[in-house]
Amino acid sequence: MPKPISYQSINHPLYQRFTDWLRQIEPTISSEQILTPWRRLVSRYSEAHRHYHTLTHLERMFADFDIVMNQLYSPSLVALAIFYHDIIYDPKQSDNEAQSAEFMQTELRFYLQPKQIARIKSLIIMTASHKLAAIGGIRESDAAYFLDLDLSILGSTWNDYQQYAKAVRLEYRHVADYDYQQGRVSILQSLLAHNRLYLSDDYYERLESVARDNIHREIELLML
Repeated sequence: MPKPISYQSINHPLYQRFTDWLRQIEPTISSEQILTPWRRLVSRYSEAHRHYHTLTHLERMFADFDIVMNQLYSPSLVALAIFYHDIIYDPKQSDNEAQSAEFMQTELRFYLQPKQIARIKSLIIMTASHKLAAIGGIRESDAAYFLDLDLSILGSTWNDYQQYAKAVRLEYRHVADYDYQQGRVSILQSLLAHNRLYLSDDYYERLESVARDNIHREIELLML
């Protein structure tokens, strides 16, 4: 059973953001047209198996988005990528990013131009590797900020990081402790192998060191 949906109110800030950014691209879209994809979005992010990849994750990203928005060349496309980047999330599957990109294309194809859809898809797909890839029409700096927003939790306080790590473990509660330990350590070590966790200079300067310290601490706890 899905979690009770409390975010469908049109008075909720995420709904207003969704409306505003869609209308930045397509000013003629009606409230009735917006409500249907909004409800589907809420339903997906409220699935019972989610504990980290929820609407709260989107809220955190948008809180940071507000700080960097003036640095973006295409904020509306980045905003819609935020909304849809985890709309498909099944921890038992390995292609959630590609499925999320396809879901977004199906959902927004009547409101956005094909080039805009393609650019948002590319941003979403990059979250699989968190590495920059060539995107026609999207500035590299926009892609860097988008990926950094998604990983901002890594550079949070240790208390917030621990809550994040616990939520991720709950999403993988179907995995035995030993197997989870091995898989999680492998993922964390692959992150540490990146030359930079954060691709924008702003995030790199502020959060890189803290994020690496947090990851090392989680690995140490997992190995106890």
